[in-house]
Amino acid sequence: MNIKNKKWTEEEFFKMREEVLSQWPTGKEVDLKEAVDYLKKVPEHKNFSLKLKKAKEEGVTLAQPRAGVALISEHIELLTHLQNEGGADLLPSTIDSYTRQNRYDECEIGIQESRKAGRSLLNGFPGVNHGVHGCKKVYEAVNLPLEARHGTPDARLLTEIIHAGGWTSNEGGGISYNIPYAKNVPLDRTIRDWQYCDRLVGFYAEQGIIINREPFGPLTGTLVPPSTSNTVAIIEGLLAAEQGVKNITVGYGQCGNIVQDVAAIRALESQMEEYLREYGYHDVYVTTVFHQWMGGFPQDEAKAFGVISTGSATAALAGATKVIVKTPHEAIGVPTKEANAQGIRATKMTLNLLKGQRLPMSKELQDEIALIKAETKCMMNKTFELGNGDLAIGAVKAFEAGVVDIPFAPSKYNAGKMMPARDNNGAVRYLNFGNLPFTEDIREINRRKLEERAKFEGRPVGFKMTVDDIFAVSRGVLVGRPQK
Repeated sequence: MNIKNKKWTEEEFFKMREEVLSQWPTGKEVDLKEAVDYLKKVPEHKNFSLKLKKAKEEGVTLAQPRAGVALISEHIELLTHLQNEGGADLLPSTIDSYTRQNRYDECEIGIQESRKAGRSLLNGFPGVNHGVHGCKKVYEAVNLPLEARHGTPDARLLTEIIHAGGWTSNEGGGISYNIPYAKNVPLDRTIRDWQYCDRLVGFYAEQGIIINREPFGPLTGTLVPPSTSNTVAIIEGLLAAEQGVKNITVGYGQCGNIVQDVAAIRALESQMEEYLREYGYHDVYVTTVFHQWMGGFPQDEAKAFGVISTGSATAALAGATKVIVKTPHEAIGVPTKEANAQGIRATKMTLNLLKGQRLPMSKELQDEIALIKAETKCMMNKTFELGNGDLAIGAVKAFEAGVVDIPFAPSKYNAGKMMPARDNNGAVRYLNFGNLPFTEDIREINRRKLEERAKFEGRPVGFKMTVDDIFAVSRGVLVGRPQK
């Protein structure tokens, strides 16, 4: 296994960099000295890290959509609409699927065909093909911080180009942009490739430029128990910190039970900071992101706004630093810019009404935080143990052993033995533990919670609960009760 959790030397980094920049012609546009000079001129209101820091200190939750189309002019038009008409606080550039698979030839065809068709035939912005000059055009045309959001196992060239183009945040990680997104990509390879992305951000930090990094919290977005996603976020956060990243946003995808969702965000922020301190990363600033519902949406737009507003309220009550916004067209496909703006406005209205309010501590909330932290600690301890103290090696071995196991992931490097289901209150619990290294106390709590639901519904605890839960929200409820 050719990885370890050790900060790359400049020699190691620059040696790989030659190979990375030669992957596609636009790699030649990246000049580190020019990029440093350009990034140093980014004003405060367009700097992702500074805007997040200010929001956290003021107790405000920021709203950020997803959005991306094939051509630069149309992409600028889309982002400007979300900024001006939607009232977004932060802007994305969602990257297309060909770029995510490093298929830049096919991107080029998609760009040409989009020009002929007069509309985007790609499902995102092909940042690598448009290069540094194209990314700069987008950055200079908007008045908010920009982040690349994608799903790329090997994002090294994309990362070089977007940061040189003035974009001050990048989402993803070696686990969260592999296991939920790819089938055949080895985990040690993606952890190494994302160490490169983080080392680049670390290099910029050494020049006084702080770029935000955001592990992808929701993973598969389908009944992911909070401790599973929190464990992955903490691992990726620590791996990033080792490479010199100074500003990290750890995330979580809404599950639907408000107490559990609030507990998950608070446990994640607290444990991320605890682990950073424990391993000597004392100068890393931590913020949080809450993703609105990532599962199936109702097709009815009014019902979709109900789902969006519930997610917005939970993000505010949890005290998340930002919330990723869904649209009322979620069940249909790629939204119009107008629908996307509507989703932001609905989110902002909810956030404004709840500004300053937090879900107060209760016995139920306290117990949920404690349970999530205990489950997470079991997985983290075993991961470190498997790696003999090296987190990068431990992460690969943890997935091999099923010690960390993401439900419904396509990757053959994921055990797929753990199975979740909702309890009677809609909180996501562990139905089958697979090889998770939980104590008997933790197992008993999960079993008891699911048995309460089984008794209420008059059926046995089993996989049918999971299936019913997957489709429940799109049918208008949270818990998949048996149909009468």
